Amino acid sequence: MTGGAAPIVFISYSHDSEEHKAHVGRFAAFLRRRIGLDVRLDQWDDNLRRDWALWATMLFNAADFVIVVASPDFRRRADGEAAAGEGRGAQFEAAMLRNSLTKDHGAATRRILPVVLPGGSIDDIPTFLSPYSATHFKISEFTWDGIAELRHAITGIGEHPLPELGVWRGEEPPAPAAAGTLRWLGHSASVRVAAAMIDGNRCADSIVVRGTPAFAEIELGGAFERFTALVGVLDDARERHQVADFRISVDGKPVAAGRVSFGMSCAVDVSVAGGMTLRLEAFRSAGSAELAWGNPTLS
Repeated sequence: MTGGAAPIVFISYSHDSEEHKAHVGRFAAFLRRRIGLDVRLDQWDDNLRRDWALWATMLFNAADFVIVVASPDFRRRADGEAAAGEGRGAQFEAAMLRNSLTKDHGAATRRILPVVLPGGSIDDIPTFLSPYSATHFKISEFTWDGIAELRHAITGIGEHPLPELGVWRGEEPPAPAAAGTLRWLGHSASVRVAAAMIDGNRCADSIVVRGTPAFAEIELGGAFERFTALVGVLDDARERHQVADFRISVDGKPVAAGRVSFGMSCAVDVSVAGGMTLRLEAFRSAGSAELAWGNPTLS
């Protein structure tokens, strides 16, 4: 779920203590102000005399997602262990949660998000929300990264999205991919795709660098096994006697490095099997690097 109106999020919780109530309030304010979720919380609607059962019903039905904040009292009240007159609001909301799961378990499971705030325990999630067999969201801190898994559940975009399905070729190996067909994730301004002359060899489809430091990041998506290229200083380099260094990394881990000079190129052939991102880097200790990754190919 991206773009458009912000998702409406109803927060269901129990007033265990004033400290817990304030903790939930800070969490709700963070989600609303910093993340941009249209969060609804009882603390913000206590300015009028209300029918709280009707209020909860309307917001529960209107919400795109319901966050259930785990706590000892909420679990007791939701699991039927509390007296009838104890925590009536939490017991009422728990009944709506159970009814929603019974009506359409799959849809409700995606919509109802059990959350454990910092200092809380998974054992405080109500039993009917399956704390150990279904996903729950443990918040490490009220930051963008601290709620990453919760964000993924709301947007539907995970940290590791499903790669695109390639073309089924049977016994025929996948076709190699050249520089002009690669999917670029980013590169420095000094990098472009063009023809290059390296040691008298014309490389028609090359990644050309004229500046330093320089980098190019290319999506692999786990679809390739090897990366090959001829790395060398350009024949038309303004500084012919330069020495430049290069480095190849896959998913942040260096897999090859080398040094080239005018007339002394280097053929690279490295494994990228299972990798998601390829990073090429070029640099010099002084001056601008003028080199190319000649005819780079992923296969």
